[in-house]
Amino acid sequence: MTGKEFSTHNASGFKKYFSESSFWSKLKKEAAKAGATVLYVALMLYYVMTARQVPIKDKALILGALGYLILPTDLIPDLLPAIGYSDDLTALITVFNIVKKNIDDNIRQQAQDKVRELLGDVSQDSFQLPML
Repeated sequence: MTGKEFSTHNASGFKKYFSESSFWSKLKKEAAKAGATVLYVALMLYYVMTARQVPIKDKALILGALGYLILPTDLIPDLLPAIGYSDDLTALITVFNIVKKNIDDNIRQQAQDKVRELLGDVSQDSFQLPML
């Protein structure tokens, strides 16, 4: 899959890379490098995906985006400083914009609390999402 660009049309191809254990392992191991914004969006999507009332179609898109995040050999390798997670963030924000109707204050708070648990004290500005 190296070099394959993420889009909502090919999201299903990345679902196979998602597993809960891989997701949490990646977040814990790469938290500081990925940064608060990537973690925040990924966690909101994860918590939305685990909610019962979310349509299967939205869950499938979330699985694809989270699978892309976990995949180490994506369009821009995560090992590259500063830009390594930019493509992951783009995939996450793309799906976030589609499923944001399912994100409530409780999910936002859960995600913020988990980011703080993983990274320590982060500024409130870290929870402002970039516009794509």
